Amino acid sequence: MAKLAFLGLGVMGYPMAGHLQAASHDVTVYNRTSSKADAWAKEHGGTAAATPREAAKGAEMVMACVGNDDDLRSVCLGDDGAFAGMGEGSIFVDHTTVSAAVTKELAATAQEAGIAFVDAPVSGGQAGAENGQLSIMCGGAQDSYDTAEPVMNHYAKLCRRIGDSGAGQLTKMCNQIAIAGLVQGLSEALHFAQKAGLDGEAVVEVISQGAAGSWQMSNRYKTMIADEYNHGFAVDWMRKDLGICLDTANENGASLPVTAIVDQFYKDVQKLGGGRWDTSSLLKRLNAI
Repeated sequence: MAKLAFLGLGVMGYPMAGHLQAASHDVTVYNRTSSKADAWAKEHGGTAAATPREAAKGAEMVMACVGNDDDLRSVCLGDDGAFAGMGEGSIFVDHTTVSAAVTKELAATAQEAGIAFVDAPVSGGQAGAENGQLSIMCGGAQDSYDTAEPVMNHYAKLCRRIGDSGAGQLTKMCNQIAIAGLVQGLSEALHFAQKAGLDGEAVVEVISQGAAGSWQMSNRYKTMIADEYNHGFAVDWMRKDLGICLDTANENGASLPVTAIVDQFYKDVQKLGGGRWDTSSLLKRLNAI
């Protein structure tokens, strides 16, 4: 049993922290909206803390899953930040999707305090978090990763170290780049099937078993056909992620033409009022044209 802290109890963090407590670890949680932390503690039997520093005090490992670069800085730094409560030799594991720049910045700050830092963004969505089936891509020192991996495995189906600090975030960018193109392709296929008078479900049943198959196709086609999007990974968050991808591409010289176009398509979805809709709502944009 390890003494752990988990910062951020959104649709991902809430069940992830639950898996840790269910595995008999001693988990203290923090959430900006304290009522959610209290609800988690009541449901899972762990402890709720008023600040990141309080949650992190005495923890061997601190996990975070918050919103963006600024949110991550706010839970790490300052008098009430997690780093102020963590002891030398402890490990901070960041599951947030953020820029590689803020990862390197915080990793350097942590190192000065004798704290190890592992960037460990996740993929698999809310269902993956709830079922303990996330894919986790990590960056950081090998020994720090080796210590953190058994703990992360409580909510992972696959956990891999890709390289040094920042490599996990760069890999997550690859993930989001691939998803953007896949979802647009799936949306166009279903839109075409509708216009051609075909049964969308029958079409997917056939093509999903061939080279066109993907996680997006298997898990999103039914709700797309039903025009249901109040679930899943929000368009607002996808645009945040794609913005990170495009900014990084400008720095490293990568060409991302499809990603840039799909980002603008998601902007159109936001204009339709779909900022909180699932990313598969690209089909709704096509049907609205």
